[in-house]
Amino acid sequence: MFGRVVKSTGSWYIVLSNDDKLYDCRIKGKFRLSKSKLTNPVAVGDLVEFELEEKETFQGIITKIGERKNYLIRRSNKLSKQFQIIASNVDQILVLATIAKPRTTTIFIDRILLAAEAYQIPVIIIFNKKDIYNNEETSILKDYLDIYQSIGYRVMVISAFDKSDLEEIRKPISDKISLITGHSGVGKSTLMNQLNPLLVLKTGDLSKYHERGTHNTTFAEMHKIVDNTYIIDTPGIKDFGVVEFERDNISMYFSDIRKYAGQCKFNNCKHIDEPGCMVLVAINEYKIRISRYESYLNILLSIEKE
Repeated sequence: MFGRVVKSTGSWYIVLSNDDKLYDCRIKGKFRLSKSKLTNPVAVGDLVEFELEEKETFQGIITKIGERKNYLIRRSNKLSKQFQIIASNVDQILVLATIAKPRTTTIFIDRILLAAEAYQIPVIIIFNKKDIYNNEETSILKDYLDIYQSIGYRVMVISAFDKSDLEEIRKPISDKISLITGHSGVGKSTLMNQLNPLLVLKTGDLSKYHERGTHNTTFAEMHKIVDNTYIIDTPGIKDFGVVEFERDNISMYFSDIRKYAGQCKFNNCKHIDEPGCMVLVAINEYKIRISRYESYLNILLSIEKE
C-alpha cells in the first residue's frame, strides 16, 4: 500500500493512504538500526510504502521510503551531532514572523531562507499581529518589508483574525503542501484554526495572543485546510540551526550577496576583510543591507564552531 506520512510522534507515524484512509504505522527495524545521523528516518511529508500487520486493521509497517524532492533539516540540539528532518516534499515554506510578542529577528528569518534557497523551495514571509503594533514597531515592520521585498521575496502583513487577510493567504496556499514555521507564540496554530475552524488546534489563551507563546505543537503534523491544500505545522523553533552546508558556499544562498560575490578579486573570497571584495563595497554603498550581512557572518561563525 502507498501513502504519505501526515503525523509523526517519534515512534508511530500516521499515514494517509492513496484511498484517503488513515493508518497507524511503525517502521521496520532496519530503519532504526541505520547508521544515519538522522534522529527520524521517516518524516512528515514522506511518501511511503507500507503493509498491514493484519488484514482488516488500520495498523501497518512502513517498508520503504520514497525519494525526497526536498526536505528541511535542523540539528537535534546545539550540542548534538544528529539531525532531525522537520518535513519533506513541500511546495513552499510559510515563515510566520512577528515584530513583537515575540520579536522575530532577521537572523532567524535569514537562516530559514538559506535552507529554502539551498533546496530551491519558494518562501512567503508572513508578518502576523499587525493589529497590536505601536508606532515604533510599525516602523520596524516597514524596515523588514523593505529588506525582504527588495531581494525578491513575497511578503504579507496580516492579522490572523482579519477575514480579508485570511482570504489573501488562501490564494497562494491553494492546491499546495506548505510548511509553516516560526517561533512559538507567533500564531501558527491560531492562523491554521482560522483557515479551517474544524481543526481546533491547541493555542494559548486569547490573552496570550499578545504575549510570548508556549510550545503548543509537540510534533510536526500535516493538516488539511481544504481539498488538495495542506499545511504542515511544526513545533515552535527557537533557533533554526544550519547543517549540511559548506562554509565556502554560504554566500551563494544569499541572493543579494551572490549578486556581487562573483565580482570579487579572489574566487575563494569569504567577504570578511579580503582586498578586492565587491561584497564589502556593495555593503558600503548600501546595496546590501547590513542585517543580511550580519546573518551571513553569524552563519559562517556557527559552521566554524561545528
